[in-house]
Amino acid sequence: MKNMESHHTSKHSIPNKIYEHELNKLQIELVKLQEWIKLKGLKVVVIFEGRDAAGKGGTIKRILQSLNPRICKVVALGTPTEREKTQWYFQRYVAHLPAKGEMVLFDRSWYNRAGVEKVMGFCTPDEYWEFLRSCPNFERMLIRSGIILLKYWFSVSEEEQEKRFKARIKDPTKRWKLSPMDLKSREFYTDYSKAKDEMFAYTDTKISPWYMVDADNKKRARLNCIHHLLSKIPYEDLTPEPIKLPPRTENKSYVRPPLEEMTFVPDLYKEYDD
Repeated sequence: MKNMESHHTSKHSIPNKIYEHELNKLQIELVKLQEWIKLKGLKVVVIFEGRDAAGKGGTIKRILQSLNPRICKVVALGTPTEREKTQWYFQRYVAHLPAKGEMVLFDRSWYNRAGVEKVMGFCTPDEYWEFLRSCPNFERMLIRSGIILLKYWFSVSEEEQEKRFKARIKDPTKRWKLSPMDLKSREFYTDYSKAKDEMFAYTDTKISPWYMVDADNKKRARLNCIHHLLSKIPYEDLTPEPIKLPPRTENKSYVRPPLEEMTFVPDLYKEYDD
């Protein structure tokens, strides 16, 4: 598969009006897909990987925006506990796999071992090579069990990543996104590139391929990824016919307590009433 990290396409921004219109259309389709997954009892796993600040979280957020959290869930695991470190490596991820009628989005996944753990020395060479050998078999087992597995790699150029890091530093609401590990990743840009290429060599298989998302433009990356996701799972439109609300019945014998007795949240913005 071609390495897109050194050859990104045009960075021209998509107009906001077009972006919002297209995103709304895709989110309606995601709701249809959700209902199909529920009806047919499908089990869907979507993996989002890529460099820090590549836009994975923003894409996941737009996918989840209109969906039922009981059906579509996001899994973003933290550092493994001491007990988890002694388990079979895939064990803590298996616990979060979907049951019938569910879709699980992994915001980073078992591929941590081939990325940050390898580069930062958090695993031994033996553990790393065992992961690369066993991962294709693990994913083949998931697929044979009936799980639909999709893997997305968000590819961002070095220049764009640097730009986003600086923007996060300036924005108090986004500064939390810059962890010490993110800052460390700047020093090891080439090492992460090598790790990613080696990971693809072993795990970009016919039965479980990686799909590259050119993420230098966030809005286009979101639209392209969601559109592709929808195209990979055949579904039908189960939208119900328009619903007519029945008339509301009133029981005039019931007297509600006066509003003055209730404790309201202070209305600090009443001057902006519609």
